[in-house]
Amino acid sequence: MPHHGSFPTTRLRRNRQHEWLRRAVAETALAPADLIWPLFVHEHEASLPVASMPGVERLSIDGVVKAADEARSLGIPAVALFPVVEGKHKSDDARHAFDPENLVCRTVRAIRKQLGDTVGIICDVALDPYTSHGHDGLLRDGRIVNDETVEVLCRQAIVLAAAGCHVVAPSDMMDGRVGAIRRALDGAGGQDVCILSYAAKYASAFYGPFRDALGSGGALATASSLGVADKKTYQMDPANGDEALREVALDLAEGADMVMVKPALTALDIIHRVKQSFGVPTFAYQVSGEYAMIQAAADNGWIDGKKAALESLLVIKRAGADCILTYFAPDVARELK
Repeated sequence: MPHHGSFPTTRLRRNRQHEWLRRAVAETALAPADLIWPLFVHEHEASLPVASMPGVERLSIDGVVKAADEARSLGIPAVALFPVVEGKHKSDDARHAFDPENLVCRTVRAIRKQLGDTVGIICDVALDPYTSHGHDGLLRDGRIVNDETVEVLCRQAIVLAAAGCHVVAPSDMMDGRVGAIRRALDGAGGQDVCILSYAAKYASAFYGPFRDALGSGGALATASSLGVADKKTYQMDPANGDEALREVALDLAEGADMVMVKPALTALDIIHRVKQSFGVPTFAYQVSGEYAMIQAAADNGWIDGKKAALESLLVIKRAGADCILTYFAPDVARELK
């Protein structure tokens, strides 16, 4: 007998009953063009696995060029470069950061020689790979100094732009660095180089595997004897949301072309607020700890790693991210294609 009266006429489940229909009414779509592939480069010819990031390797310059070419073929628009700097090049004043022959600059030139402008190159602007204490800024008398650090960041950005990177990405969280870098780039003929500002970068517990990959974690641990054991005096407090919007507003006013929220999964609300408030290109970084958690759970058979990776990226996109830096980029791009 048909049922009448109390049963609903609107049944949302109707649109969920077929796979094709679910795709047709999906509000959010993920594509390879939404992904950026972070790559670690080191001086050695052989690749070296990152133990705390299963599936991720430190690559040679040639290996990075091949990865960038793979990114291009997969429809991934850009790669982001992070150098593993040898101890002999680390110093208190981070002078190797603005050496035009440093590892990143040589890698950028190699990619551009092989691939031209067919794949984007994003270069991190921060001093932690180059400082002996592992901090993103210069350390003076037990504190990270802002303005002196910004001067070095400007010099770093200039050599990266001269090497051929398309985007510089200051991730240091010093005040006023976006405006200073913009002026420095413009004065050095780098008017066309974009700035992707890490505008809302939280002092997170999820960065550990990244520091392992760069080799900066050990240096940072020794910094406790110098009076600054963590990065909480310059990276944001995870308790704060309104402050993130103030950071974004300042960076945009100073000339940022795009803004970053990091980490992604613990700041979905911030991604949404930034996109809704400013309507600018909003990037998010699915950081090393987020990646490692999914991989570890998958390796233990607790979750389906492939499905979890796709879901995690889809919800970051749903929150409002235009582009996502993720170590899953090549695997997910292959799956999507």
